[in-house]
Amino acid sequence: MAQNATIYKIELSVSDMDRHYYETHKLTVAKHPSETDERLMVRIVAFALNAHEHLELTKGLSTDNEPDIWQKSLSGEIDVWVALGLPSEKVIRQSCSKAAKVIVYPYGGKTAEIWWDKVKNGTTRFDNLRVISFSETDTAALAKLASPAMKLQVNIQDGEVMVSVDESVVYIAPDSWKGAA
Repeated sequence: MAQNATIYKIELSVSDMDRHYYETHKLTVAKHPSETDERLMVRIVAFALNAHEHLELTKGLSTDNEPDIWQKSLSGEIDVWVALGLPSEKVIRQSCSKAAKVIVYPYGGKTAEIWWDKVKNGTTRFDNLRVISFSETDTAALAKLASPAMKLQVNIQDGEVMVSVDESVVYIAPDSWKGAA
């Protein structure tokens, strides 16, 4: 018998001083049975970093031909394609041909570094690709914040990210591996 997704109700308040974006998003997130708390929280932080009124969480792990998060124009073109983890060079190439802007958020420490060393030379021609890494320490701390009902406050200033839930605060320093910082 297949396991069902766990539903998370999230109130995400984003204060992005770098982009002058201040908004609260009410998100219903389906956590796939194979998804870890770490990946779930990276997905939420990636949403906050790219927050926009048209940004949407997709079916994620449930589908192969969609990113984890995307933003579509009013005419249906994909403006922003956000992928998490360690996509293959082929997936990156396909994503870059489908969207105006592609952002990949690798995480996992040494595994992510090995992945990037393997694929980076094949991505040099993609001017619409950004790769922004999260440290293993940061994502492990984020995972501890996960709960099915959360009120998250995400503050972004000078590229630094502060995530708070109740009295718990995690500071994240995203590392830009490719693209504008």
